[in-house]
Amino acid sequence: MSTAPEVRIPTDEELQRITRRAVIEIIPEQEFIQALKSGRQLRLKMGFDPSRPDMHIGHAIGLRKLRQLQDLGHQVVVIVGDWTGRIGDPSGQSQTRPMLTEEEVEANAETYLRQVYRIVDREKTEVLVQSSWFDRFDLEDVIRLSACFTVAQMLRREDFAQRYESHRPIGLHEFMYPLLQAYDSVEVRADVEFGGSDQRFNLLLGRELQEMMGQRPQSVFIMPLLVGTDGVQKMSKSLNNYIAVEDPPGEMYGKVMSIPDTLILNYFTLATDVPDAELQEISEALEKRSVNPMELKMRLAREIVAQFYDAAAAQEAEEGFRRTFSKRQAPEDLVTEYRVSFSDSAKKFNRPVLDVGGVRMVESLYLPKVLVEAGMVPSVSEAKRLIKQGAIDIDGDVHTSEIFALIDGLLFRVGKRRFLRIVDADKQADSSLRSE
Repeated sequence: MSTAPEVRIPTDEELQRITRRAVIEIIPEQEFIQALKSGRQLRLKMGFDPSRPDMHIGHAIGLRKLRQLQDLGHQVVVIVGDWTGRIGDPSGQSQTRPMLTEEEVEANAETYLRQVYRIVDREKTEVLVQSSWFDRFDLEDVIRLSACFTVAQMLRREDFAQRYESHRPIGLHEFMYPLLQAYDSVEVRADVEFGGSDQRFNLLLGRELQEMMGQRPQSVFIMPLLVGTDGVQKMSKSLNNYIAVEDPPGEMYGKVMSIPDTLILNYFTLATDVPDAELQEISEALEKRSVNPMELKMRLAREIVAQFYDAAAAQEAEEGFRRTFSKRQAPEDLVTEYRVSFSDSAKKFNRPVLDVGGVRMVESLYLPKVLVEAGMVPSVSEAKRLIKQGAIDIDGDVHTSEIFALIDGLLFRVGKRRFLRIVDADKQADSSLRSE
């Protein structure tokens, strides 16, 4: 005989954290609070489109909220959007997105659940794949679903409306995305659905569709989008301003340290469990400038790394950061060795190989081309841009010239977390011959 699941009613403090921290809006809020206080187990839905293989800590905001409620005994339902993933979420898009193939979606989905389980409890999470119900759909089902809403309703979506007004194309298949996401809520009988602020229309559509089909409409949890490390746009892999859930601890720590000071409080609020009272202290310290922002960012980086790894990994990452940026030492696991024949380079650029105090060098070489050949930047123009911005260090000093001297052992820092060490291949070859 099965027993009813044990659900704990949250304390006032827990309720405050659930409904206020990292939340923009709950629709309808009082209905959600009453459901929490009823002691009934709620089905908490959140879907992920495996349009890319990796998740970043912006995605983790919703998962962290799910974990808070899961710890109270509520049922987390994760939807793997293998169908919507093929369409591509049009939210915030200024043009039609290319559709992914089934194979591409499946390949990306392989890593998703492993990353999800870094935050929610695997044993208490129900995972469902859209294709388990949409593969049964025929054309009649699609038409019946499409008939539930009008084109005028679809054009209430801000991004669709903007594209329509500016005469930019909107594919008919893009209208299907919010319909399929809404039907997911019907299929799993969701009580609450979670999503970012760019998902507001889709989430509310699910609520409407449930009511049309005789179900109790879900509450909607709308959460803020995390700004990326550039401090300007939302975190995104395509913008290369993200911190991946599975980044190695040292890289994750370093990326957190690269955020602008203006994002410190935002990241503490959305990406950590630091108590609200401490958040107020951090806010006041930043406003009064009574603390070095670097120290706060180091605390933030420790909190985030420990969340996805453990305290020991966070401490090790911090020590590596201090070695790198305080003592001008590069972490060996982030250094790329560039083995180059000094003799060949000298011939290629018509320069002599000099011996200065026992150190071989070739003067007056074109740095952008060397960085491209070493695989550190994708193009000469990108290398020139980085040099102009002062984003290239050589042995700890900013290098703003496009000309440099090739020296054995020279250490470049390109951007924030890429390192390149020059290795004289001729010298290594001579050593090998002597050893033989």
